[in-house]
Amino acid sequence: MLRDIYLPQVIVGAPGYNGNWELIMMEAAMGISIFLDDHESYDVAMVRFLDRAAAYIYLESDGDMPHTAAVDAKWLKTNGDIIEFWNNQSIFNVSGLSQETCRDFEHTGYGLAAMSHVAETSRIQGRDLYKEDTGSRLRYGLEFHSKYTLGALQPEWLCNNETLSTYLGPATEIGFNALPHRLGYAMPSTEELTEKQRPSGALLFYGWETLTHLRN
Repeated sequence: MLRDIYLPQVIVGAPGYNGNWELIMMEAAMGISIFLDDHESYDVAMVRFLDRAAAYIYLESDGDMPHTAAVDAKWLKTNGDIIEFWNNQSIFNVSGLSQETCRDFEHTGYGLAAMSHVAETSRIQGRDLYKEDTGSRLRYGLEFHSKYTLGALQPEWLCNNETLSTYLGPATEIGFNALPHRLGYAMPSTEELTEKQRPSGALLFYGWETLTHLRN
């Protein structure tokens, strides 16, 4: 069932869709691949995940425009295409901005949570993504969105000054445990939001993550 039905559905990803889709699909593909001991499928899912994660959270080192995932290149041919895909965000100048920030924080939270879930899985498999580009993007993404969820004043350049939808959901616990607790990064907004939301329960892609990842 997993090999013949579910894995083919998720490992193909979701080109052209909002990025949380593909991040979650690659999380599922990796979990199935590990269960099946399917190294080839795991590697395929990892390559696609890394490319999508880089295209989901902007870092200032990306330059004037965010990274575009290889699978989206045939749709996102111009800066205008990229801006539209980023829900009409046209100014890229602060690390942590997400492709879905201007859509809403809830879906952004799904993507951030999937990034942390994959990083945890990869760490168990012997590769610590928290110490790579994915970890940097996750760190800045969590801190950026936690700050505005807590009520920071929205700058005019962000989402064309349209009102933000700032319900992030219980997306921070796993990344917070890894990045400040294990690796020592200062993430004050993420810390405040995580502690405010504890204990986190179960919702869609989340499952009692205070229980599983509080200072472990």
